[in-house]
Amino acid sequence: MSYVRTFLPWIVFAVLPSGQWQWAALAGLLAALAVTVQQRRAGAGFDALIIEIGSAVFFAALTAIAFADPHSGIHDYSAALSSATLALIAGASLLVGKPFTLGIAKRSTPREVWGLRPFIRVNTVVTGVWTAAFAATAGALAALAHAGHGHSASATLVQAAGFLVPMLFTVRYVAAARTKAGAGTTGTGAR
Repeated sequence: MSYVRTFLPWIVFAVLPSGQWQWAALAGLLAALAVTVQQRRAGAGFDALIIEIGSAVFFAALTAIAFADPHSGIHDYSAALSSATLALIAGASLLVGKPFTLGIAKRSTPREVWGLRPFIRVNTVVTGVWTAAFAATAGALAALAHAGHGHSASATLVQAAGFLVPMLFTVRYVAAARTKAGAGTTGTGAR
């Protein structure tokens, strides 16, 4: 459930009508801020809020652009830009050695396993899959936008797959890693 909360701003943005994209961007911004504040109050560290903070920055910029020029050409590519931004955030977290899933996983894993190689490796793989999924989704959405179908049913399906595939992978991969390590005690924790 933590991934749904993490990606709530993007879900909100994706489901609101594209004809009202400035309001969808503002709703995404408000959702990102609300999730970040709620999670901080619940004790989440900034390492568990990498996506949320990046989301707030993205939606603040998109909201400003959308209200300044509702007819901006960026609108056609907004779905592709959102996935590209997620790929950039996730990829940057890998590059700096702090996979975004690590902070999320720590919230449901005992502290004594946080520094163990299996825990870090599982989260690195999971973050890599999310990064690749976001990048592939961005490419597919950019191609659809270029063909004039940036806000079509096909684009919605691509966006949904861009979240569902890595989410399913995460659940299965973590379960397999726990099984392999024995009785769920590895603390691989990525959820």
